[in-house]
Amino acid sequence: MIDDSPLRYARLRQIPSSVWALGVVSLLMDFSSEMIHALLPLYLVGAMGATMAEVGVIEGVAEATASVVKVFSGAVSDWFASRKLLAILGYGLAAATKPMFPLAPNVAWVMAARFIDRVGKGVRGAPRDALVADVTPPELRGAAFGLRQSLDTVGAFLGPAVAILAMWLTVDDMRAVFWVATIPAALAVLVLAAGVSEPADTRPSRPARFPLHWDELKRLGGCFWLIVAVATLFGLARFSEAFLILKAASVGLPDALAPLVLVVMNIVYAGASYPAGAFSDQGDRLTPLAAGMGVLLLADVALAVAPSLPLVWVGVALWGLHMGLTQGLFAALVADAAPGALRGTAFGVFNLAGGLALLLSSLGAGKLWDLYGPSATFAAGGLLAALSLVAIVPLSTAARRAP
Repeated sequence: MIDDSPLRYARLRQIPSSVWALGVVSLLMDFSSEMIHALLPLYLVGAMGATMAEVGVIEGVAEATASVVKVFSGAVSDWFASRKLLAILGYGLAAATKPMFPLAPNVAWVMAARFIDRVGKGVRGAPRDALVADVTPPELRGAAFGLRQSLDTVGAFLGPAVAILAMWLTVDDMRAVFWVATIPAALAVLVLAAGVSEPADTRPSRPARFPLHWDELKRLGGCFWLIVAVATLFGLARFSEAFLILKAASVGLPDALAPLVLVVMNIVYAGASYPAGAFSDQGDRLTPLAAGMGVLLLADVALAVAPSLPLVWVGVALWGLHMGLTQGLFAALVADAAPGALRGTAFGVFNLAGGLALLLSSLGAGKLWDLYGPSATFAAGGLLAALSLVAIVPLSTAARRAP
């Protein structure tokens, strides 16, 4: 077998500077967000008395909100043929809501903070992904999306790691940790404003109409909609990572070390994202995608039967590996399938479907946990992961038939 690792990493130098800057922005914002999210499930359940079902509602509604907003922000970015302004608005809104978490007096306040924060995520998500596709040559798209995802995920494990340190320094004062998290969020907005440039002329000869029109959805094409269908089924198998933290806590992980769950998951996630994306640029995006679906099945099995922390850590690491093998590749598939003038709309629709799936899966996960315990939650996730692995077969058939 020929080792193509040097070739994959040589491509890093070819990736546009704006993609690198967007990756750093994602890193900083995820640093901030994950400092909070690593502790939030325990804060809700322990300090505020929330049930597991309420945690599922908060997480599911938050992510579904982001996904709904992405449809409209993506369509607006196509209409104006401008992505950066909407990205600044979205990141700025998310940064502005971070102080709401340490100020929260009750569960309803936390839910409102998560809702507004995810509105910001929704505003920025589709325009940002479309901007990555706009500035990147087609032969580097997998690597570019993988790089942005890797940098995003570096922030996602640095945040929980710093949260652990901050918990130790503040003697488990979660509110103080939440205040520290406001700093990288502000820095993210500054880097975006100064470091990202759009192409000089992105106005297509046939721009999208606004508001979103049915004709635009038809122009996205059958292959795109098949990608959305497979990703939606897969999204039903993926509930919030809050349940990984709660599983670890249920078998003895101390609260102060709860962020370590996200550290482990995101280290593996970050390490897998760029190699998977660069590999897919050789013309095969579906093999690593199918591998990722299989890995999620293994993760669910490990977490369903884990009686103690060692097997939980295996499940958490496998969960991170499945993310690295799938998330950037789904984005690259969308960029490949969508017309350039409708990339924002395409990413918005794609993320809407995924967010609604995550809402349903998180609600179901919380309810199953309350009624039958964590084993039932992860067993159900494993069953859906197996179904999504089967569903990739028609997508593979359609890809072979595509010109």
